[in-house]
Amino acid sequence: MIAVTEPAKKELRRILSDKVDNPLGVLRLISSHQGLGLIVDIEMPGDEVVKYENIKVLVVEKLLADSLQDVTLDVEDTLEGPELVIVNKE
Repeated sequence: MIAVTEPAKKELRRILSDKVDNPLGVLRLISSHQGLGLIVDIEMPGDEVVKYENIKVLVVEKLLADSLQDVTLDVEDTLEGPELVIVNKE
């Protein structure tokens, strides 16, 4: 499963609060030809779940989660504000 830092969980919670109206909605980490990204979705059976303050903020499909063992989701402060970043553990 991808590791998620506390600052990243906090940022995911902020995004979820600001952008998602559906009470069942969560952010889903997906893999596409462009790389990893986030979409709004609902939790599905078998998903790996990340919580912040006991609120589900991120779900990841099991096969994708298993392939992300050496990856961390973190936050970097930029001039435009906090930005989620993927960091490879090495």
